[in-house]
Amino acid sequence: MPKKKTGSRKKAESRKERQKLQRLGRDQVDVAKHPCNVIMECEKCQRRQKNRAFCYFCSSLQKLPICGNCGKTKCMQRSSDCVIKHPGVYTTGMAMVGAICDFCETWICHGRKCLTTHSCPCPLTNADCIECERGVWDHGGRVFRCCFCGNFLCEDDQFEHQASCQVLEAETFKCGSCSRLGQHSCLRCKACFCDEHIRSKVYKQEKRKSPPCPKCGRETQETKDLSVSTRNLKFGRHGDDSDQDYGAYGNDLSWTTNTEPLLEGDADYEEEDYDEADEDDDDDDKEEELEKGKNINATFAGMNLGPSYSSG
Repeated sequence: MPKKKTGSRKKAESRKERQKLQRLGRDQVDVAKHPCNVIMECEKCQRRQKNRAFCYFCSSLQKLPICGNCGKTKCMQRSSDCVIKHPGVYTTGMAMVGAICDFCETWICHGRKCLTTHSCPCPLTNADCIECERGVWDHGGRVFRCCFCGNFLCEDDQFEHQASCQVLEAETFKCGSCSRLGQHSCLRCKACFCDEHIRSKVYKQEKRKSPPCPKCGRETQETKDLSVSTRNLKFGRHGDDSDQDYGAYGNDLSWTTNTEPLLEGDADYEEEDYDEADEDDDDDDKEEELEKGKNINATFAGMNLGPSYSSG
């Protein structure tokens, strides 16, 4: 006979299951439409920004704060859910708020449900931008998620990141553990997996869902359904269409555009032309130096400096 579960054991198991559902639900929340991430316009500086307890630019307090959990600006509840009782009175402004969330920096109303349930499943927990590594408190814009890899993005880097996100870190579409073609791709790890190596002992596959990534546990997608590309490495220098055919270090890049082979006689003829041109340039330089020396001697010939210590 199996042992009977005690009350504390049942509570612990239910708590673990509830926390697991909260972690899973945090990834499924649409961050752009959540009340803690809505657009707010400051009443003093008239700048648009993310919903905050205080203005990011001028640190002013708003007259009508928005709750980061339920999104309301006025408390109209007459039940016993409010921590601060206000029977028959509608509260707004600072009379409605009860706390500030440390993760999303928004006001939380004095409702018991919002105060007790917002902090753990807050969708902006550890919402650091994957590109610039700034948190919610370090920039004034809104926070978004990449639709490919699921990482957090700030308002400044969202378009630039998503334009270059569908690129694998490998040079081919082969599985990283074998040479077979990777049929499943994880855009967070930027890797492909075959049907055999996609199976994981840590992350279990749910019914009617794609298999999870064996590295990060994120749900994978079939490679044929994605518009991914491989890493492309370009070696060497490439010539441009400018007048000068020399690179950054003085290397001649004219060979990159000249496709006609030279004959032996043509090569010798060109070398002779270069030697004659170099000799003419050297003679001209010597003549210019001699003329400059004569002009300098003529300039200082008529100068009289008078008696000096060296002349006695």
